[in-house]
Amino acid sequence: MIEEQLGRCVAAWYPGATGVTGAAKLSGGASQETWTFDIVHASGNVGAILRRAPPGYGASPGRAAGLDAEATLMQLAHDAGLPSPRVMHVLKPEDELGRGFIMQRIEGETIARKILRDEQFAKARPVLARQLGRVIAGIHGLPATKLPKLREMSATKEIADLEREYRSFNWPRPVFELALRWLRERDPGPSKEVTLVHGDFRHGNLIIGPDGVRAVLDWELAHLGDPMEDLGWICVNSWRFGEIDKPVGGFGSREELFAGYEEAGRKVDPIRVTFWEVMGTLRWGIMCCGMMQRFRQGPDHSMERAMIGRRSSETEIDLLRLLAPRA
Repeated sequence: MIEEQLGRCVAAWYPGATGVTGAAKLSGGASQETWTFDIVHASGNVGAILRRAPPGYGASPGRAAGLDAEATLMQLAHDAGLPSPRVMHVLKPEDELGRGFIMQRIEGETIARKILRDEQFAKARPVLARQLGRVIAGIHGLPATKLPKLREMSATKEIADLEREYRSFNWPRPVFELALRWLRERDPGPSKEVTLVHGDFRHGNLIIGPDGVRAVLDWELAHLGDPMEDLGWICVNSWRFGEIDKPVGGFGSREELFAGYEEAGRKVDPIRVTFWEVMGTLRWGIMCCGMMQRFRQGPDHSMERAMIGRRSSETEIDLLRLLAPRA
């Protein structure tokens, strides 16, 4: 069924396409579906990815930028020379595939365990942090006049949103209380510079090859805000996958990340980066708690939700290491 629909869709806008083959679902999350397939063409098949809202799924939730905005941002990044797939087509009602877009398929790896341990990425690991610093700088430098309409997020609003969500669980956690107090006391206020923020720049949303970073994916949480947020988020310990002595994704140092960022002509504020690392650690902890709540309350009692929910205790340890480090 999906191959027939994709075939009709692709034939309408891709000159010479005769259909599609090999359609396979890569993920089926609550908010988005991702399908891989090949466009059949006389000059050779072309790898593509469909990203769409699941059938029957309504408007994007409050924090999500929306699929049209995602497509625009990815194409802006591609056109600016950043590692981003080329957007080939934004779905229209007559395509009968729902809301979403089709993009170029980039070969590479997204699984952190493989990136951090497999021999084929051995040469990439030492240069990744600096590479990613340059990529983040490029994202923050995309011209505001070309951006789609996005929500704006400040540190003050983020603290309030996290506290409201945390209290809705009615599940007291002293370490989260400590973190909220720490953040309120050190709230830097409005950022002097407001830029595009990717919002989820980390393992899983980066395609890595033996040569390094090849693409940035999943712009769903993109917004306008403090550019230091992206630098803090990628340093959260949960994205190091056991390599805790390498703060940037388990493969590099903050100094390397910052050097790449500043090589691209932008300025790092390390104090604000630390603030956002604490914020990001708390945010992930509260997200884990939310998964546990949904597991408890059902109707989806999936083991995956329970496993992610368990990780909230790991974020408590991470927060204590950040807020009350041992000598």
